[in-house]
Amino acid sequence: MWTQLKQQFWQGRAVALTTFSIAGFVLALRWAGGLQFLELTALDRFFRWQLPKAVESRVVIVAIEEADIQAQGKWPIPDRAIAQLLDKIKSKNPSAIGLDLIRDLPVEPGNEELNEVFASTPNLFGIEKVIGGAYGATIAPPPQLAEQNRVGAIDLLLDRDGKVRRGLLAVTLEDGQTKESLAARLALKYLEDRGIEQEVVDGDAGEVKLGKALFTPLNANDGGYVRIDPRGYQLLLNFRHRACTQEPCSRFPTVSMSEVLEDRLPPDFLAETGGTGFEGRIVLIGSTAPSLQDRFFTVYENPLAGVEIHGELTDLILSAALDRRPLMQMWSEPLEVLWIVVWSGIGAISIWVLRRMRWKLVSFVALGGGLALGSFGAFQAGWWLPVVPALMGFMGSGIAIAGYQLYLEQKERQTMMNLLGQQVSPKIAQQVWRDREQLLKEGQILGQKMVVTVLFSDLKGFTTITENIDPETLMFWLNDYMKAMSQIVLDCDGIIDKFIGDAIMAVFGVPIPRTTEEEIAQDAQNAVRCAVKMAAKLKQLNQEWYEKGFPTTAMRIGIATGVVVAGSLGSQQRLNYTIVGDSANVAARLESFDKSLDGGICRILISEQTHDYLHAQFPSQLIGLAQLKGRKQPMNVYQVPIKS
Repeated sequence: MWTQLKQQFWQGRAVALTTFSIAGFVLALRWAGGLQFLELTALDRFFRWQLPKAVESRVVIVAIEEADIQAQGKWPIPDRAIAQLLDKIKSKNPSAIGLDLIRDLPVEPGNEELNEVFASTPNLFGIEKVIGGAYGATIAPPPQLAEQNRVGAIDLLLDRDGKVRRGLLAVTLEDGQTKESLAARLALKYLEDRGIEQEVVDGDAGEVKLGKALFTPLNANDGGYVRIDPRGYQLLLNFRHRACTQEPCSRFPTVSMSEVLEDRLPPDFLAETGGTGFEGRIVLIGSTAPSLQDRFFTVYENPLAGVEIHGELTDLILSAALDRRPLMQMWSEPLEVLWIVVWSGIGAISIWVLRRMRWKLVSFVALGGGLALGSFGAFQAGWWLPVVPALMGFMGSGIAIAGYQLYLEQKERQTMMNLLGQQVSPKIAQQVWRDREQLLKEGQILGQKMVVTVLFSDLKGFTTITENIDPETLMFWLNDYMKAMSQIVLDCDGIIDKFIGDAIMAVFGVPIPRTTEEEIAQDAQNAVRCAVKMAAKLKQLNQEWYEKGFPTTAMRIGIATGVVVAGSLGSQQRLNYTIVGDSANVAARLESFDKSLDGGICRILISEQTHDYLHAQFPSQLIGLAQLKGRKQPMNVYQVPIKS
């Protein structure tokens, strides 16, 4: 039992060492930022895989398209046209209007008209750009809207791959001043009209309760991000997916500027808004014309216009506060570390415990697929789990354990070959390799008690032959004999235990213990069948030797069945697989018993126990009760006659 516990400990140590080594490597690579791109790519793929969802059209977009610019005849579009557009929209009683157009300077004609609209539209918000540096120059807001504090920031955050995945609710400037984003201003105005106001839950953590949602800002190492700049109040955008027949397509009900000015709202727009158009909704006005290059790459394959991204963030705030729409959440770092370590362990264990390669592959694919599907399911519920590091840990530990097992198998195979060499047939070798875990312990085949049949053969008059031929011819002649007889032993499912001069000791029933009487009987029959074939082969060899002028000979064979202990003997430098027990002695004594007893070219004597297992498969005759040398009790001896 101690040996078994020791083996299990060593096996467990190998799995544990692999698990923590691979997990440590993955975690170090992740901490260094080496997996951020892959994790963000996986996140993008999850967004694209999600099923289209019904979108509550609280946000609608008035798009300034290429045709609208052509109709106005210039860019920027004059203030008068913008004032007329705002008047048209205002007359439809929207909840709030976001003007995502730069108006820090007048664009004549019509600036006075636009300023009048600004003054008479309290739910209208303009834009400014407050972050400079790598994100471009700052842009001032429309002066009149700035005086009335009706301005929102439109700054967008780009990840290292140039994609927008994060949205800003607020920006903190170097002087400590806080600027809310356009999306936040519009959403808060919409919610305020419905009696919903923000409530600070934890000022230090930045937790804010708004309606049914608890908002928490994104930190530097949340999700797959590594040491990003967390300044401001950032959220991971939870993009909606809507079925689109063609790209580009808006994620929101959209109408063009010209259609609004000409009072011809299209039927599909009215259908999407329940026939009310702009009433009670947030209206975002912005350019979607490709020539203006106000487009950004996001999780989708095709870029989105800036006004659509502001719409996504506005819609996210509203649907979270009103509909409990999940905000993307991430685990704490310790929990993510545990997740990666656990999956590294699963990868190692799944490969270690399964023996057949087919099942290893099936379990590997099933578990890896389950991890990916489970992570996607969690994403659907609003959780961004570290699927890429977990998969890397799972696959890395699995591959490492598979490589380690391959090394062990090669080592064990070499040990088996060193122990058994050419002693066994391919059939037995395959059985031995199949059951190697039960047979091989610490580089040795441990001794096992089992019932076997032992065959001992010797040449008749070998001493006289050695005196009459030269050593070189003797060696050739003896090798010719040994090669032929050894092959017969292997063909009959026996193993060669040893060669002793001209003698051969073969064993039937090792190294895998027999568990039934039928198997033991089969071994006894195989041994006798082997002896009969050896006699026939010797007859053939004698004819060949005679023709070559070599000496001819006869042989004696003794066969006994009984209990022995089989295992490897020796030291680590030199091991030999053999058997120890009375049956080996009995077989040797039967071979040398009463040499005056003739048997022709091959005399075969068998023990009584072997005879009982033959079940009349071979002809035999009782020689009588014999007192074998070295044994106290006499035993019945039988002879298997050979046809001459």
